[in-house]
Amino acid sequence: MSFDQLGLSAPILSAVAKQGYSEPSPIQAQSIPAILEGRDVMAAAQTGTGKTAGFTLPLLERLKDGQSARSNQARALVLTPTRELAAQVGDSVATYGSELPLRSTVVYGGVKINPQMQKLRKGADILVATPGRLLDLYNQNAVAFDQLEVLVLDEADRMLDMGFIHDIKRILKLLPKKRQNLLFSATFSDDIRSLAKGLVYNPVEISVTPANSTANTVEQWIYPVDKNQKSKLLSKLISDNDWQQVLVFSRTKHGANRLCKQLTARGISSAAIHGNKSQGARTKALADFKSGRIRALVATDIAARGLDIEQLPQVVNFDLPNVAEDYVHRIGRTGRAGATGQAISLVCSDEIKLLNDIENLIKKLLPRKTQEGFEPSNELPETRLSNKPVKAKKPKKPKAAKPDASDQSKPAKKKPQSHSTPGDKKNEGKKSSASKRPAARKQSGSKNGESKNSPWAKSKRPANKSRNSNNGNKSRNANTGNRNTQARKQPS
Repeated sequence: MSFDQLGLSAPILSAVAKQGYSEPSPIQAQSIPAILEGRDVMAAAQTGTGKTAGFTLPLLERLKDGQSARSNQARALVLTPTRELAAQVGDSVATYGSELPLRSTVVYGGVKINPQMQKLRKGADILVATPGRLLDLYNQNAVAFDQLEVLVLDEADRMLDMGFIHDIKRILKLLPKKRQNLLFSATFSDDIRSLAKGLVYNPVEISVTPANSTANTVEQWIYPVDKNQKSKLLSKLISDNDWQQVLVFSRTKHGANRLCKQLTARGISSAAIHGNKSQGARTKALADFKSGRIRALVATDIAARGLDIEQLPQVVNFDLPNVAEDYVHRIGRTGRAGATGQAISLVCSDEIKLLNDIENLIKKLLPRKTQEGFEPSNELPETRLSNKPVKAKKPKKPKAAKPDASDQSKPAKKKPQSHSTPGDKKNEGKKSSASKRPAARKQSGSKNGESKNSPWAKSKRPANKSRNSNNGNKSRNANTGNRNTQARKQPS
């Protein structure tokens, strides 16, 4: 099958041909016709399989002949979890829509909001946004959705993992009910299906790979090693194998900084990207990595989400992820679009449970190799596959009543109508704080300041004056009944 058989017009086909593509990937071949028909779509595919073009191409086709977006209006909205992924989607829209008279805008946090507001005054046929910044813009009357025709949730599984469910629900309440909905995800988890029930109508379900599988073009193995020897082993592997472009995953921001300094001290040019880095620093580090000016890019999971680097040869898990499903996302950075790649994990004895969880999730035991001079003092125990189906571990929800210590150390300034965006202000790896801030709570209309739909909303109100009267119990029971009725209402 070729692209010209999918119902795309000449300007889009020309832009696709300029990128050197002649045949659609499996996800594109299935999703493009369904989207062009106006159907709602739920699509699951591994990263690197062409998911982004799978919705940007038909989106451009559907919008090209319609009325242009008016001032501050958006005709199509694409929500992404991170800045990097938003920028990637924006690039895809600009590339494939280069011969069309459509306007597109990308908005995310971590940069000044005024330039984004100015762009939106011209209207956006396609608006790509992170949830927090979109709500900020809406609260400042910079964007409206009267003309909205299509909603896309990209990397929906990651948005749920990062705690954006409350922001997503708020956004859904702002949109016209009559619209086309497209949900793209790496996997179809129970949480994704739960979200889809209130989002898509009679959707076309597309799944081109088994859930939680890894690409067969990626060679995977592990090196058992002591924790304090990991940095030296990584340096030796990069030097001895002459790796020129390796993406290294660290579990923490501080660990990424420390490893970057150690590699640089050993003569291996490197840079780190994570939520504490400014957008400018992250952009420069990625540009240097793509151009070959640095050999190693050390990243945390959230910062690396959405990175699109053509023919990336090696990915190294310096630390195994706490959530087994993140292993699939990590190594999905290599072996893309049919190219081959290598995924190497440095595993110490403390990580044996994490390793076992990963192997049971992907349903295969990872081969083990030893490096002379780096044999572990504590032998890594053998692992085995379980016969029972394994569910990916979910990140724990932080308690709203106990803010993180890093938040307590900051001045307790209240900023009305402020919403978090992944990577902003040390927010990485935590649930979105947007649902806990005063602005979002006041908008919900709750006396306690909690959203009525929030799972952390308190069910008790201050006792009313009638509680000392003879009818006190009845009054309280009646109030409780009303509150329970309200609590059961869900956003449309």
